[in-house]
Amino acid sequence: MQFKDVIGQHEVKTHLTDMYQKNRLSHALLFLGKEGSGALSLARAFTQYICCEKVNGKSSDKNQSASLFGQDMITNPEDDSPPLDSCGICPSCIRSAGLVNPDIHFSYPVITKKSGEKPVSTDFVVQWREFIKEHPYGNNYDWLQFIGAENKQGNISAEECNSIIRTLSLKSFGSEYKFLIMWMPEMLGNIGNKLLKIIEEPPPNTIFIFVAENEQFILPTILSRTQLIKIPRLTDEEVEEALISKEGSEKKIAEQIAIMSEGNYHEAIQQLHTNEDNWEIVLRDWLNTIIKTGPAEQIKWIEEISKSGRENQKQFLKYFNHLLEQAIRIRILGSGANDAALLNNDRQDTINDFAIRFNKLCDIAQQEAIIKEIDQSIFHIERNANAKILFHALTIKIYHIISNKSVILVT
Repeated sequence: MQFKDVIGQHEVKTHLTDMYQKNRLSHALLFLGKEGSGALSLARAFTQYICCEKVNGKSSDKNQSASLFGQDMITNPEDDSPPLDSCGICPSCIRSAGLVNPDIHFSYPVITKKSGEKPVSTDFVVQWREFIKEHPYGNNYDWLQFIGAENKQGNISAEECNSIIRTLSLKSFGSEYKFLIMWMPEMLGNIGNKLLKIIEEPPPNTIFIFVAENEQFILPTILSRTQLIKIPRLTDEEVEEALISKEGSEKKIAEQIAIMSEGNYHEAIQQLHTNEDNWEIVLRDWLNTIIKTGPAEQIKWIEEISKSGRENQKQFLKYFNHLLEQAIRIRILGSGANDAALLNNDRQDTINDFAIRFNKLCDIAQQEAIIKEIDQSIFHIERNANAKILFHALTIKIYHIISNKSVILVT
């Protein structure tokens, strides 16, 4: 993967190339970015850049290099400025792009298929290559479902740590450096302390790149030994442009999704492939069971929503949350203004219509209480909560918030 294939993140790309060109590489880097920011893609592009024969001077063809922003750049023979991207055509780049470069190793969460076995990342290398090529912005849940984990939790085991130590003790194959890219080091647990010695005193020209979403779940002993590279969320404009150019989305739809995804390209793709008209119907039916039709209809609705996949359940709740946030925004920004005038802005008419209607039903404190409950529910869905129990509890809580105007609930 080249830098030009990574969405946005131009400042980070420039920083990374400067680090290499000015010989400021640390032996252990932490790429810290929220889901959908492209941290793993940046790690792949960075290692390909360092291994590129035209970047590191091993290629005899020095007249052509690649532009950081996706256009071919022909360099002046008298211009000594370094290339800003890997060439994408040398043997090393081809191997890196195919995820078969022998100097770039990957570690990632895996599952135990049979009792007593000790799985390591290389046992799933074929699936990993396929997954990364198809879903460069995929998350940990996507990966585990891709390898058939179902409700099993993935982890990076002690045997995996031993395998990393053995692998990195070998000499590099063709590049000056050899790399270990560990995706989701949050899954290491205390067993990660086995890696401390090799992280602190690595073999010559060995670079660790940890790609994480939440530093709170990384072992402090590992965290303290890494140089932090923060990967910011994407801008709405970057998400919108990528949806149009990479996914073939219509501009209006891409604009709406970009606003709702809040810089998370993974979530943007999920929203693009989900029919939001269905979400609107599902939400309307749910609120009707809460406010009007009662427990019997609530149970029927809960049965139906629990049959959908976890990702769909999460996206539906995020859709509801976005509508609630829009309702609060309209209430505050629309103070003293005609609500109808707000329908002429660049937001979806249906979102504004829902927001105005919901403002007549709940005040800001109630809306904020519902948002908090939904956020907690999303958190639990991501951690394999039972869907029936979760949506039953959430239905009861929303009922009490709306009908009793109660915003203080026992959680």
